[in-house]
Amino acid sequence: MGTKKYNISVEATLEVIGGKWKCVILCHLTYGKKRTSDLRRLMPAITQKMLTQQLRELEEDGIVTRIVYNQVPPKVEYELSEYGWSLKSILDSLCAWGEHHIIREYGDKFAVLEDNILNK
Repeated sequence: MGTKKYNISVEATLEVIGGKWKCVILCHLTYGKKRTSDLRRLMPAITQKMLTQQLRELEEDGIVTRIVYNQVPPKVEYELSEYGWSLKSILDSLCAWGEHHIIREYGDKFAVLEDNILNK
């Protein structure tokens, strides 16, 4: 198979963190390790199937680390890998831009932002 070609390097970024959910998952993980159930609670609109798929893809790309604890019942947590932490400035910039956009469009960020830890 030939080497993949990109027209512009941002395509490579979006290939890894693009889509509706990956940046949201990653932003939550910047606050520390999370179990799947934690992420579901923080992201009520995502389905279990989609969350599992997105976490698997982020793990395959080396962005997220899956930690399995050898206990009963089994416990699994996800955290940003060292490579994943290299996305922090991008995630912070995306959040900051989104906040400015919300204020521009709606006047008050709290009118449209959910009440959760990311929006304090």
